[in-house]
Amino acid sequence: MKKEAPYIVHSVSEQHRILSLPRPHHPLVSAFDFAGINHHNADLSKDTLILDMYCISLKRNVTGKMRYGQGYYDFDEGVMVFTAPGQIVSNISEGHRPSGWCVVFHPDFIRRHPLSQKIKEYGFFSYTANEALHLSEKEEELVISVIKMLQHELNNNIDAYSEDVIIAHLDLLLSYSERFYNRQFITRKPVSNDVLLRLETLLTDYFNNGKLLTQGLPTVSRIASELNFSDSYLSDLLKSLTGQNTQQHIHQHVIEKAKEMLTRTNMTVSEISIQLGFEFPQSFNKLFKNKTNLTPLQYRQSFN
Repeated sequence: MKKEAPYIVHSVSEQHRILSLPRPHHPLVSAFDFAGINHHNADLSKDTLILDMYCISLKRNVTGKMRYGQGYYDFDEGVMVFTAPGQIVSNISEGHRPSGWCVVFHPDFIRRHPLSQKIKEYGFFSYTANEALHLSEKEEELVISVIKMLQHELNNNIDAYSEDVIIAHLDLLLSYSERFYNRQFITRKPVSNDVLLRLETLLTDYFNNGKLLTQGLPTVSRIASELNFSDSYLSDLLKSLTGQNTQQHIHQHVIEKAKEMLTRTNMTVSEISIQLGFEFPQSFNKLFKNKTNLTPLQYRQSFN
């Protein structure tokens, strides 16, 4: 039987719809209690999901395990789980109804803030973190208090201060998570031989270390060769794991890097296209429009 491709959740509103939650107060950020999920109306038929958002969950009463990339999260008690945009998550325990809280936010919400760079340094969003973060009772109370403050702010009327306050709450939540993470995982061994981790590391190196200017946009053949796979085998393997082939993973990194440059620099679109390894700006514009439904200039203007 052919394996069903992962279901991609593109927005906070779509996640709320799937879980039969009320519409979110903010289109790019949400904080909700699992108790609010209407299990009779929720669409929980998809076993494997990919969220185009950051997701932080604090879960209680979870049974079994959760597949994350090619590894698994173990659940024994109250835990925190962190996933980044584009990562694959599968629940492999049936019928459980965890209690707890969830915070989800789209990367565009933090795009103009220093947090958009800082968040990439947090190891708990990586596929290497195959062990959920276990909290003491006091730590759990602290985390929940921050999430409730965030939820309170989101439920208020949006004003000129809202974005900065919400960002501050997210930053605080992640800072506490980093503290607890380092306490728990100081001796943890990372997952080895994970093709998703190796791909993520390889593409990050290409896009962040100047290789695009000297070597151009990485091809499927080059990526496959560096990972010691044939082109077709790697694409088939990635497709089975994430629903996306090698080329789509490359494009995902292109778009993410482009968004970062469009919002954080004054470079022209042509200059950005060159920095990203495109020979012609038209090719970059076409890819960006195809993936985001906006031209690069329209995307930049949406932040002004």
